[in-house]
Amino acid sequence: MENNSYKTEYLGGNITCIVSDDHTFGTDAVLLSRFSAPKRKDICCDLGTGCGIIPLLWLREDFINPVTAVEIQENACQLVRKSIELNNLQGKLEIINCDLREYTENLPMGKFSLVTFNPPYFSVDSGMSSPNDSVRIARHEIMSDVFEGAKCASYILKFGGRFCVCHRPERLPDVFEAMRKNNIEPKRMAFCRRNKTTKPFLALVEGKKGAKPSLVVEDEIIMADENGNYIDGVYGDEVK
Repeated sequence: MENNSYKTEYLGGNITCIVSDDHTFGTDAVLLSRFSAPKRKDICCDLGTGCGIIPLLWLREDFINPVTAVEIQENACQLVRKSIELNNLQGKLEIINCDLREYTENLPMGKFSLVTFNPPYFSVDSGMSSPNDSVRIARHEIMSDVFEGAKCASYILKFGGRFCVCHRPERLPDVFEAMRKNNIEPKRMAFCRRNKTTKPFLALVEGKKGAKPSLVVEDEIIMADENGNYIDGVYGDEVK
């Protein structure tokens, strides 16, 4: 359903996400929301939330505590506010419009037990640059990158809290370095493939603040069979 430049995407569980041409969501965010799997007592924050897709997917579950979302772009924050109103999530989802690099001024220290971040994948001088400022900020490391995200996460996480990130597989060295530089130890990861014949297109990594070294590599996530049919199970209709 369109409303001027806005569209609604039904996520199931009586939750609808409002998106726009500038701020929508893809498979990566859905996979990250499932990989992070908030627990009943978790206090959660999503950095660079965009249209708010990750918090909205979490909030389909009744047990989820109130969630904080952080986003630098005001036009994306407006979408999240509209989704909060549409879904009656007042008191369940808070959107903070700020630069995550200014975390000491805008975010609470040591509050959260789970922080997620779907960072821009491309360096400033790589990838196809969009003429659209909103899209360019979301895709390119202009305003933030995995290093800035890890700094922020380390500040706002409790000791033992989890930091979950998705990134391109070739950027895994950066993900590990960013975490370890900020007292977050990589503990769990998984690769995602479109099907069994393709190379991984995404890496999911979970680190824990203050943990000791020990990394578990989980089974790969295969999204579709050889005929292109999505495999039922952990993904859900929203990735199709």
